[in-house]
Amino acid sequence: MSTAAGAPSPNDLEKTKQQIRGLVQEISQLSRSDMPPEQYYAEVLHRVVTALAAHGGAVWTIDDDRRLRLDYQININSTLIDTENPDSHKHFRLLQEVIKSGEPRLIPPMAGSGEADGAANPTNTLLVMAPMTTDDSVEGILEVFQRADAQPGSQQGYLRFLVQMSQHIGDWLKGRKLKTFSDRQSFWAKVNNFSKDVHDSLDVRETAYTIANEGRRLIECDRVVVTTTKAGGKQVVQAVSGQDTIDPRSNIITYLQALSSRVCATGEALWYNGKLDDLPPQVEKALEDYVDESHTKSLAIVPLRKADMIKQKSTDELGTDETVKYQSNVGDVIGSLIIEQVDSTQSRELVAPRIEEICQQSARALGNAIEHNELFLMPVWRTIGQSRALTTAKNLPKTLLISGLVLAVVIGLIVIPKDFELKADGQLMPSVRRNVYFTQAGRVTKINVEHGQIVKKGDPLIILEDHDIRQMIEEAKKNREQTIEEINLADKTAFGNREAQAATKPIGQLKVELRRFESQLERLAIREKELTVESPIDGQVMTSKLEDLLSDRPVSPGQLAIQVADPTSEWELEIYLAGKRMGHFSKEWAKAKAENRPVEISYILKSNPNAKLKGTVKSFDKDSRMHSEYGHGHRLVVEIDEEELRNAIATADTAGAVVEVKQGTEVIAKVKCGRAPMAYCFFHELLEWLQMTMFSI
Repeated sequence: MSTAAGAPSPNDLEKTKQQIRGLVQEISQLSRSDMPPEQYYAEVLHRVVTALAAHGGAVWTIDDDRRLRLDYQININSTLIDTENPDSHKHFRLLQEVIKSGEPRLIPPMAGSGEADGAANPTNTLLVMAPMTTDDSVEGILEVFQRADAQPGSQQGYLRFLVQMSQHIGDWLKGRKLKTFSDRQSFWAKVNNFSKDVHDSLDVRETAYTIANEGRRLIECDRVVVTTTKAGGKQVVQAVSGQDTIDPRSNIITYLQALSSRVCATGEALWYNGKLDDLPPQVEKALEDYVDESHTKSLAIVPLRKADMIKQKSTDELGTDETVKYQSNVGDVIGSLIIEQVDSTQSRELVAPRIEEICQQSARALGNAIEHNELFLMPVWRTIGQSRALTTAKNLPKTLLISGLVLAVVIGLIVIPKDFELKADGQLMPSVRRNVYFTQAGRVTKINVEHGQIVKKGDPLIILEDHDIRQMIEEAKKNREQTIEEINLADKTAFGNREAQAATKPIGQLKVELRRFESQLERLAIREKELTVESPIDGQVMTSKLEDLLSDRPVSPGQLAIQVADPTSEWELEIYLAGKRMGHFSKEWAKAKAENRPVEISYILKSNPNAKLKGTVKSFDKDSRMHSEYGHGHRLVVEIDEEELRNAIATADTAGAVVEVKQGTEVIAKVKCGRAPMAYCFFHELLEWLQMTMFSI
């Protein structure tokens, strides 16, 4: 069947209809999805514009403040989004009219009221507008910029199609609203439970742990840390989500406390998402130190303020009434809440409302706990409150008897003296031993020895590989050979070879370069030799698990490689005394020197605690050092009786094997520091802690 010239064939029309039906079906499926708004509007608007063969389109929505917002557009006229252009004002009023009426409209090109401030279509295209509604509430407008030469029937078809598409968008908006309401209801239920949990206890540490662990679940972040304010405004970490204990001396905790202290001093929250912009220098430096140590990607530090009671007056038909409200953003800073994302970043707009709500509840609960524990003699009042039954007539005689016994014990502890001893941990070591350190950087390629192996002085223990040194040696050799050739060529100039004279440098300069290359080769040869770690003495390898520690791993200069000791030499005891106990030891050491006597210790082997052995302190380190097992402390070298030690080992050896003293045999030692009352011997650390605490107040 033939068609008129220029008119589309029935097959083309049917194909176009099928294409439009497919686009409509795709839009319907998209409207049942849960994709983000920006992606949804882009997918839908592209299909609408394609189906109508329009010039462009736009999606306008109404935000929470009931203001129109352009969410997505295709080929929109720039004058319509320029707030300074009068055409933008006319178009904006046209959108407001459609929202107010809730009816779809077709607006011809350049059509309007004619007034300067009236609604109008300032473009040369036909505007097709359809409101997007949810339960009779207009949530926005779907707008299409269509060609103006279409027939009236086609224009009505455009409008009907756009109304149908706006209904799909309205259904999608309704689904998002329901999901948002459901999420909010779930969140407020969790906040309600959180509020109950954080107010369950008046203990500061328990409250902080509840805030950290429950707050992490609510905020949905990697880690939450709670700090409290101490004297001088210093922030002290009280709780870290997911951790039962905290090491206050660790680098991360130290840097975090310094950063939190400086942020709380400003009184403003800190938000970090990978960029250090417009921060005070002291805060920026502390933040850099912490991020370098923790590798966190996103961080927020929000100061917690004491909830102050604010009285407000309100007037109603019954007169003026005074109401009491608590505001948590006006009081003194009592701590901070630290929220971290370690592996990814979180949008501030997404987590800020949750954090704000958590901070309000946390500030009030933490403030109550701190205020409760600061009451005068609170531990005493708490004990008395729990002990009312002891003072009843029935139990009073027993109470008096027990009180008398307790008083007698206390007096005895104060009056009766005993040996004042300081506890320390340590291990047995040969007196002749050497720590061997790497002097060059490289990668361990071969370990020639194992734990317990006997070695001779100069034996290769560990082999390193450094490709840079090998490459520099080859390059220096090549430069040396090339310089020698140039010197030989320069010698020919002495026989009038002008060509050779023009091709070479002065022979004096060449000889200087040759000496420089030879000197470089000598230095590189020394460095290459240092890639082999040799034994400094005859002895035995004392380092265990060498393969696990060093095999195929990069090392750096100054790193401990291996320890070699002579097991045939005399044995001594190394013990590590904590720095807080060195004051007592130093006094005893000075007193013993003045009286020309040694400082005695007693120790037991962990393998044979029944045998109590003795020794004398030979020397000690005035500076503390870090030990991998015993932590920070001062090393004391103790002279021991080897025969007494071997007898103790033989007693513990029930199998009847040959008695052998082994390096690393662990001991528990007590350093004798004179005599003191029993109470002081038992509770001297508590007394010292109280002295430091009272001094810091």
